[in-house]
Amino acid sequence: MSSTKQLSLLRPKVTSSFTCLNMEAAAMRQNSTLICVPIMGDSIDKMAIDMDRAKASGADLVEIRLDCLKTFSPNEDLKTIMKASPLPTLITYRPKWEGGQYEGDENKRLDVLRLAVELGADYVDVELQVAREFNDSISGKKPQNCKVIVSSHNYESTPSIEDLGNLVARIQAAGADIVKIATTALDITDVARIFQTIVHSQVPIIGLVMGERGLISRVLCAKYGGYLTFGTLDSGVVSAPGQPTVKDLLDLYNFRSIRHDTKVFGIIGKPVGHSKSPFLYNEAFKSAGFNGVYLHLLVDGVANFLQTYSSTDFTGFSCTIPHKEEAVKCCDEVDPVAKSIGAVNCIIRRASDGKLLGYNTDYVGAISAIEDGLQGSHGASNSTSSPLYNKLFIVIGAGGAGKALAYGAKEKGARVVIANRTFERAKELADTIGGDALSLADLENFHPEDGMILANTTSIGMQPKVDETPVPKQALKHYALVFDAVYTPKITRLLREAEECGATTVSGIEMFIGQAYGQYERYTGLPAPKELFRKLMSTK
Repeated sequence: MSSTKQLSLLRPKVTSSFTCLNMEAAAMRQNSTLICVPIMGDSIDKMAIDMDRAKASGADLVEIRLDCLKTFSPNEDLKTIMKASPLPTLITYRPKWEGGQYEGDENKRLDVLRLAVELGADYVDVELQVAREFNDSISGKKPQNCKVIVSSHNYESTPSIEDLGNLVARIQAAGADIVKIATTALDITDVARIFQTIVHSQVPIIGLVMGERGLISRVLCAKYGGYLTFGTLDSGVVSAPGQPTVKDLLDLYNFRSIRHDTKVFGIIGKPVGHSKSPFLYNEAFKSAGFNGVYLHLLVDGVANFLQTYSSTDFTGFSCTIPHKEEAVKCCDEVDPVAKSIGAVNCIIRRASDGKLLGYNTDYVGAISAIEDGLQGSHGASNSTSSPLYNKLFIVIGAGGAGKALAYGAKEKGARVVIANRTFERAKELADTIGGDALSLADLENFHPEDGMILANTTSIGMQPKVDETPVPKQALKHYALVFDAVYTPKITRLLREAEECGATTVSGIEMFIGQAYGQYERYTGLPAPKELFRKLMSTK
């Protein structure tokens, strides 16, 4: 059976872990997966400060990375740091050859780990390459409450299911109390093999996948029964690529609430880290008591992703640049409006048969926001027609969002012009909806009339390239309203310059909130919490 098919058949296991948690804390959590904070200060004093911060952040234990210390006197410093820790301790002294910073004598390094065992460390981490020798040396001397984590790190790739199974067996044979495997994601589908390995393991196991594509392993390990995950104190200060912060684990992803039956949602895109969707949906899920988690999903190929994560537990996805058009081909059934637009931004996996259903909520969110902007500034021409009726509506971009805006504007009676870097793509879309086409370069001098509408649907101006704009400022004086689908930053250069030219501006936040209403209702079967959505986005 292929790894792709296996994941669809998995039933996440429920495990119990041997921890030092008190009963009150244990009662609050809905999974047994621990949060461990790597402590990487370069001095004992800095480590002591960070351990206190880790406890205050809500972590369960700390990993003391001895290899990060600039100076280290084992007998004195190890006792000091372990005594100072307000949380259970995992002692790691990672050598350079396994991705750490220690370059000294190997025997001395292992002596330090043996000392940590004697001094009462709750966990010690030893690399597979030296684990058998190390475990033999402490046989009969290890306190019962000290657990040896035997670890293997692969900084190149994620092995096959068969190779991962063999690796687990080797780690167990080396005397591990807890198995730890960290691999690297070349594609988000690699993580599925780690999930399978966790589920089928007969011993406590830490299975994590490094890199941005591996983020889901660090959150969903709580669903599949992983022993622990790592969360950093500060963004970017990581002991391995792709680690989230403790704050994000607890507050953004509601990590403690994830159970074996939690439904998985997420935003499929490339890039995707800028998206505020996880913040919006996870807060709404928590408010409604809905058992779901929403993730950033850095996806290279939509079809491969959807085929690999084919369990009905992977329930729904938002689709963003550049996957909206490709997503249409991946769905078993496509809503007629989405089919007409040729782009899908919402995918639902039907629980009864696992079929994928595609929808487009972009056009409603964006067009409604633009209509509201026009009515607020100029008023509708009459009570029965849209304020877009007979307006010249310029759409920048011929991708999924561009198609949605063009379709929506045409439906409202606007005269639509598509401007795109590649004229052929602009012409193709224009011919489809019955409009005209321009190259983006020609837009600067295009002003057949005043009072036009401009809608940017490209990523031009999005963080980090906030100084970019699709249209020079001098051309914006001919527009009555300018809309930008980009919402990071909230006020783009395009919107700022349009406002300076006297145009009404509509932020991508308005489209984002509008399209989210329909998605939330399809995800949960509950009414969209519109006031909550607006309140949440006003803080971002």
